[in-house]
Amino acid sequence: MELNNIDLEWLGHDGFKIKSSIIVYIDPFKIKQDEKADLILITHEHYDHLSLDDLKKISNKNTIIVASEICKGKFSNLSYKEVKFVKPEDKIKIDDINIEAVYAYNTNKQFHPKQGNRVGYILTINNTRIYHAGDTDLIPEMNNLKNIDIALLPISGTYVMDVNEAVEAVKIIKPRIAVPMHYGAIIATRKEAEEFKNLASKYCKVEIL
Repeated sequence: MELNNIDLEWLGHDGFKIKSSIIVYIDPFKIKQDEKADLILITHEHYDHLSLDDLKKISNKNTIIVASEICKGKFSNLSYKEVKFVKPEDKIKIDDINIEAVYAYNTNKQFHPKQGNRVGYILTINNTRIYHAGDTDLIPEMNNLKNIDIALLPISGTYVMDVNEAVEAVKIIKPRIAVPMHYGAIIATRKEAEEFKNLASKYCKVEIL
């Protein structure tokens, strides 16, 4: 998907590659050998989000990693330039990209407790705001998300929001475009993505990548 000179590619599960002036990856998992990363964002420490096998495919001595604080100590066997650890509400800038760490947690499950300070991200690239929700349920902090152009939302249930909750998130966030994620690798299939598109298209454009 292309928007405002940004190329957004879904890599499967919660993984995305974003190409603009630099190459950015978010939570790469079970990816093929790919272009080296200028910047990698990691939402939290679970193996399907922080995958060293996948990070080794795309990182080198020039790569900057941004990760939630719960990931400290996890990158020792990796080649990189620098790691910056963040918690919800932190804001940093790398090259021309503004990065906001936002809350991501479960409200009725034990997998991602709020006190773990796991995160989602809002990236502002070429005046385009991309929200990667991370592993989250429908949470009150979504009411604070403003002017989102593209929302990358989990839909699988069990560990994160299910389809209906993701639709409610769309109604709250009001993105221009919603993209379903967190399916096709561990739990849920394209069937859930199609169901999400059918329901959420009443509120915004939906792209299945």
